[in-house]
Amino acid sequence: MLGLAFSFLLTATEPSLERLRAAVAEAAEKSTGEMGVAIEHLESGQRLDVRGDAGYPMASTFKLPVLVTLFHQVDEGKVRLDERVSLESGDLHIGSGRLDDFVVPGISLSIANLAALMMRVSDNSAADVLLSMVGLGGVRERVRALGIEGISVDRTAERLILDSLGMPPERTEGMTRREILDFLNAYQPAPGELDAAATAFESDPRDTATPLAMNELLRAIYSGRAASPDSTRRMTEILLACETGKNRIPGLLPEGDFAAHKTGTLGGAVADVGVLYLPDGRGHVLISILTRGVKDRDKAERAIAEIARCAYDYFQFVEKE
Repeated sequence: MLGLAFSFLLTATEPSLERLRAAVAEAAEKSTGEMGVAIEHLESGQRLDVRGDAGYPMASTFKLPVLVTLFHQVDEGKVRLDERVSLESGDLHIGSGRLDDFVVPGISLSIANLAALMMRVSDNSAADVLLSMVGLGGVRERVRALGIEGISVDRTAERLILDSLGMPPERTEGMTRREILDFLNAYQPAPGELDAAATAFESDPRDTATPLAMNELLRAIYSGRAASPDSTRRMTEILLACETGKNRIPGLLPEGDFAAHKTGTLGGAVADVGVLYLPDGRGHVLISILTRGVKDRDKAERAIAEIARCAYDYFQFVEKE
């Protein structure tokens, strides 16, 4: 059943993109932080944004440009997906993922499996292994080559987390994942220290993106410009298998409809970028939602889900009339 937030789309006698823009802006205000949104119907080119040109912390959505760079290097013959990588204890990093469940050294995974872990469960260790492989410079070069401005990938996932806590490199340099976690658990911050670190992190221009730039990257994937046909197919399959953020972009979609997406969460940044697959040949909707300063994650996730459903309803039902 559709909620009240969507009813205007189904009952409007004179539907227009401005009505969708108003609904998106209204939902964004519920996020308890600042939210930027970009929406585009891929096939028709209809688009709108709310603060779409503002830069926001990417959190784990930075893994999308890493994925694009990886598959471009596969196409160039620099990397093989079946190549196996032996993991050492130093390769296990703090944050989300599953690789810390394994004993290392003693495990080796293919690059294809590392890419799947990076995107499907947002594994930070897998992401940082792949980022070291393709290089920060390689990611920046690939994004620029696609003509995209407004995406800056500058640090590893582990360094992002530590910087968000105000931990400079010298405090944890040379530590293993277990040692870093023990250090953080024992650390006693001074009053206001963590708030100051969070404020500094959210104002840092590094590792930020605009929602419009993220939509450009999604468009490059889905229009076939980001990589070869086989590589773009593989990327979309990985995005469709995302297991995180079920209450975000996919949260209010009709049962059985698809969303290919990548989430990100770090401090006050609650993000999701992806593509809605409309039924009945209605095409695809690119949607990028980034935030800063979120105080209530549940409310931010609900706002993301409402915005995605508003976009779904507009392009599936209103534009059909």
